[in-house]
Amino acid sequence: MGPRHLVATALVEPRTVADLELRVMTDDLWLWPVRSAPVVVDGARMEFQLRRRLVEQRRGEWDDAATWTPVWVGFGDAWHEFGPDGNVKPTGPLPWAAHQRMWRALDDFGPFVRYRRRLGGIPTEPTTDWPGLHLR
Repeated sequence: MGPRHLVATALVEPRTVADLELRVMTDDLWLWPVRSAPVVVDGARMEFQLRRRLVEQRRGEWDDAATWTPVWVGFGDAWHEFGPDGNVKPTGPLPWAAHQRMWRALDDFGPFVRYRRRLGGIPTEPTTDWPGLHLR
């Protein structure tokens, strides 16, 4: 596996996505609706599969979010160093403050966001399955 950009995966009430995006930007975090994320080849399919998996894993707790928008929230420039082609080149682990700001931003939207406090990774370089994530 190549370099990965750490993201939190969340389900967001559709009318709240724009407001949440503005909120996370204040902490130099990025929000991508999965359907239109720069690394997704088939956005509609990925959105459906991710939403379904997240809702079903919670066994009824998140049934109200069955039509919500899956998003990835990642860390912006202030939390990473970038290489000459725009790929993320972290020099070490993310500071704990970055995690705290992400969770606080998501908590600010309490009833309109469903997420687990864990980070996943999306590829930052092109592969046969992903076009790669270029943040600049």
